[in-house]
Amino acid sequence: MMGQRRWSNRFRIAGMMSLFMIVGMTGIGLAADAAPAGSESVSASNARAVIKTKFGDIEIKFLPDVAPKHVENFIKLAKSGFYNGTIFHRVIPGFMIQGGDPNTKDSLKKGAYGQGGPGHNVKAEFSDLPHKRGMVSMARAQDPDSAGSQFFVVVEESRFLDRKYTIFGEVVKGIGVADKIVALPRVMCQTGAPSPADKGPCDNPIDRVEMTVTIIE
Repeated sequence: MMGQRRWSNRFRIAGMMSLFMIVGMTGIGLAADAAPAGSESVSASNARAVIKTKFGDIEIKFLPDVAPKHVENFIKLAKSGFYNGTIFHRVIPGFMIQGGDPNTKDSLKKGAYGQGGPGHNVKAEFSDLPHKRGMVSMARAQDPDSAGSQFFVVVEESRFLDRKYTIFGEVVKGIGVADKIVALPRVMCQTGAPSPADKGPCDNPIDRVEMTVTIIE
């Protein structure tokens, strides 16, 4: 029975992928390979990211050999304080937690959650790495080259994403924190029905989970 429920959830998630990341970031339309203004060169060979939340820390090892542009982009945004005060605005049990939208800094703009970005895009760097538990990948819209700032942490193997989304890191400590976040009560929507305007988009955690991202070199 557990196996049947798990596969049922997988099929439900797969069916949602036509909307995954498309509902977000619709307002991003600048050049696909732009870099953050005023950014300096950052070495990613030994750098790691620590995402601090009220449930604990998630430490991410970067994969610059796999996705150098995405790693550089994330590090520069994090160093500028871009991610601080944003939340994990989308959680789907058996799948992933998603964050990195600057719109989520304002709790009064829940209707715009999932639609924000840094004002530039990064070209896709798809690889053969699997979307297994603990992988960190970039969210995007329909255009493969539309990734900006939103990212997601995979909590359960999701191989249907392979070679469609750019993996740029892997959780090395604190995956249990992601498990706590993904299990939070969330806004539930019936298929095809709009989300309640006062509660935010579908799958938005009712409990606000802010993050502070620090780069350790």
